[in-house]
Amino acid sequence: MTSLVRTTRCRHPPRRKQTTSTLTYDTLRFADTPDFPETAEPVWVLGRKYSALTEKEQLLNDITSRLWFTYRRNFQAIGGTGPTSDTGWGCMLRCGQMIFAQALICRHVGRDWRWDKQKPKGEYLNILTAFLDKKDSYYSIHQIAQMGVGEGKYIGQWYGPNTVAQVLRKLAVFDQWSSIAVHIAMDNTVVVDEIRRLCRAGSGESSDAGALSNGYTGDSDPSCALWKPLVLLIPLRLGLSEINEAYIETLKHCFMVPQSLGVIGGRPNSAHYFIGYVGDELIYLDPHTTQLSVEPSDCSFIEDESFHCQHPPCRMHVSEIDPSIAVGFFCSSQEDFEDWCQHIKKLSLSGGALPMFEVVDQLPLHLSNPDVLNLTPDSSDADRLDRFFDSEDEEFEILSL
Repeated sequence: MTSLVRTTRCRHPPRRKQTTSTLTYDTLRFADTPDFPETAEPVWVLGRKYSALTEKEQLLNDITSRLWFTYRRNFQAIGGTGPTSDTGWGCMLRCGQMIFAQALICRHVGRDWRWDKQKPKGEYLNILTAFLDKKDSYYSIHQIAQMGVGEGKYIGQWYGPNTVAQVLRKLAVFDQWSSIAVHIAMDNTVVVDEIRRLCRAGSGESSDAGALSNGYTGDSDPSCALWKPLVLLIPLRLGLSEINEAYIETLKHCFMVPQSLGVIGGRPNSAHYFIGYVGDELIYLDPHTTQLSVEPSDCSFIEDESFHCQHPPCRMHVSEIDPSIAVGFFCSSQEDFEDWCQHIKKLSLSGGALPMFEVVDQLPLHLSNPDVLNLTPDSSDADRLDRFFDSEDEEFEILSL
């Protein structure tokens, strides 16, 4: 049985002794989470609509099928001599893993794939392996933490949504199996021409602004020779210390778009992976549980039950979300991307909701002007980006054994 200890919140290791209360994981998993409400309001989960009254089993099955990454302990030391647990500092890194794992699920097995509790195999096994707590897994806590050093984050330091998005973009370059394009849209602006250049094979574009080296590498789908599947991440700040209510309806709409990957963010200072909403409540997966690290057996079998959250989903009022978030979308083809653009543009034309970002065909002059502060992530702007999205004064929840 895995134990969980809650202490006060702080960004850096506490300087004074904290009072703690201990809960076992098995107690916590049901104690604080009421059953899903019996409501006539529609429930949206990553682009799928459900009725809690007539489709509750399908709804819960969908949520349980999402990969759930939490704090782990007793894994290989990061960097050989570093931490063997990410408890207390890895919550945003785990949320980044979850949103990216959802992208790989859409890429390799499809949005409608469901976990059947059978022995992991095939593409699902490959996806799971990419996130194991091992230094040679593409998106392991080891890779994310060590790549974060290049973003100015020491190993064991808390990340914000933008930093983890930038790190995952860099790691995806090495994942030739998935062969995806990852674009980080800065300045609240999605530039269509940039994405088209990025996703079209053979363009050879590669830059710190979010482009990956393009080229068709071993995918059996001929459409991929013309367009790499796109993971689009959009870091946003929707207020100062709390979310501006004018953005709430637009935020909800992001979970209704068929290409939705969800949102990484959280309560103030405590990261969560948001996958949907019902009424005025957001549905999320919570990484703040410490479990033992999972090692594959000699025959490459992976015990995967701890990677799926099998209790009633967590919920919180939308007004409680921290204003610093990153929204994610997956577009499998050019047609899928064009469809996404139409959804977003249609939303911007509807009254009553303030757009969180805009979609434009070309980079606006005020963003391309070198005399204007450019928040596109390159090496010269890395420190400014960290200050903009990841305030060092923020606190987060320290959990330790």
